[in-house]
Amino acid sequence: MKAYIKPLYFAFSACLLLSSCKKDFLEVEPTDRISTTSVESDTTIFEAYVLNRYIGPRLQEKESEGSNPGFGRGFEYSMMSSYTDESIYNNDDGSWLIQRGQISPDNLGSTGSFWSRSYRGIRECNYALNVLSKIPMSAGHKKMIEGELKFIRAFRYHDIIRNYGRAVLIGDKVTQLTDNLQDESLFKRATLQESMNYVLAQLDEAAASLPLNNTGTWQLGRATKGAALALKSRLALYAASPLYSTGTWAAATSAAQAVVALNKYGIYTGGYNKMFLINESNEVIFERLFTTNARHVCLEIANGPNGYGAWGGNTPLQNLVDDYQMVSGKPITDPSSGYVATQPYANRDPRFSYTVIYNGAAYRNRNLEAFIPGGKDSRDGDSNWNTTKTGYYLKKFMNDAFPIDNPWDVAGLQPWIYMRYAEILLNFAEASNEAYGPDVVAPGASMTARQAINMVRARPDVNMPPLASGISQSDMREAVRYERRVELAFEEHRYYDVRRWKIGETVENKPAAGIIVTKTGNNFTYSSKVALDGRSFQAKQYWLPIPRAEILASGGKLEQNTGY
Repeated sequence: MKAYIKPLYFAFSACLLLSSCKKDFLEVEPTDRISTTSVESDTTIFEAYVLNRYIGPRLQEKESEGSNPGFGRGFEYSMMSSYTDESIYNNDDGSWLIQRGQISPDNLGSTGSFWSRSYRGIRECNYALNVLSKIPMSAGHKKMIEGELKFIRAFRYHDIIRNYGRAVLIGDKVTQLTDNLQDESLFKRATLQESMNYVLAQLDEAAASLPLNNTGTWQLGRATKGAALALKSRLALYAASPLYSTGTWAAATSAAQAVVALNKYGIYTGGYNKMFLINESNEVIFERLFTTNARHVCLEIANGPNGYGAWGGNTPLQNLVDDYQMVSGKPITDPSSGYVATQPYANRDPRFSYTVIYNGAAYRNRNLEAFIPGGKDSRDGDSNWNTTKTGYYLKKFMNDAFPIDNPWDVAGLQPWIYMRYAEILLNFAEASNEAYGPDVVAPGASMTARQAINMVRARPDVNMPPLASGISQSDMREAVRYERRVELAFEEHRYYDVRRWKIGETVENKPAAGIIVTKTGNNFTYSSKVALDGRSFQAKQYWLPIPRAEILASGGKLEQNTGY
């Protein structure tokens, strides 16, 4: 994923999109692309082609800046958190219509490129797998490359399944433009069960071919056995969940345990907030890395407070803030929790202050002033068009060492973590609880569901109270959901968790809430507000609609999702 090979990415994509790079009638050899002949005969170019499959083309506006999108939206301006009850994006960028339930096959907002990027990536992997046999390299290295391509392809299919449900399974076919007229199998959607089974099997094959560890800087950020097994754990958890019902909780437990059994990963002890600023911690299983001296989305200016000259960006909702427990381990709605309404941010789960910047919080060279009247980071401050609509700003992922003023080519170098060990522990806790209960060691497992979740809560700078033995299965279920809510906030999990649990009608129909902080003398009062009106969720939104352009291109043969 290194930026120094990015120019090759554009060349290959342009070439492969047109199936082959043919000379025109003047027989002029193009100079702005790499020919398929070179890809298929030059080992170095082929390796660069494989490496570039970790990223995708920029298919719509506001998809990254300078660098190409990877898997998911990641560091792009409107994060996936702003499609959920985690945040709203100040400048819309196609996110508000998702919050308001107005998405349609003709207008998918900022989700509009998932289908096309995924199937483009699948075709590119199939092409490389077909070419691999022609490339002169050792059998061992070919095996690793094959595993890598199958992992990337599986990741693209996993994106199709979790966004649209039933997939069109292409197999190893390298599709051509003329196939639109000749091959109707390209428009036949498999069942959800078939789709899941195919991708899970592909991940097993990938894991068998991939190394346990990457060696050397040239392999940083590339897939490993752990990455393949971690993605299988995620997908197996989805399969067992109510929306999918295509797998078992026991299988999901085993899939998570397979990652644990590698004895490679652990909970990072250097600081929850610092984990997202460094490369290659022991908790990271798979991440995207960025290089210096290349323009990226600069998180600090994109999401920071207007009083610092930043743009507000993805602003946390009160819905999320209210869900953070007190350090006692009790919700703020519990009279015995220690919550004080006049000091709403005191003594909360430490992950709150690592994730959210709130009024009075220390930020850079002063405390945040989200209050009115006169707060520097409120509507009374400078650049008030960038003022938070929720009363909060995003802290997670932000590196205070990077400048807000003129950050270009300097900031935006944090890695984007796709999978980390805490997710695996929470996958295990959820699946094991559903299959066996909170305090039973599953067959072949090394811990109970309760022990797994307590490992996450015991992170040194979090140190939340452990869940006590004897907890009921239903209470454990709620504990897991809480832990995923706060531990994985803003990491592109909430959108899919809400859907796979089928709780969208409940949580996504609540108003997008914010806070108004009023200062009188040295005192603050807090009153609720609606930060974005019209928030709505309908049952059809458990899946995205397939873009109408794709339906039309198939001659109406591609089946649309129900309700659209």
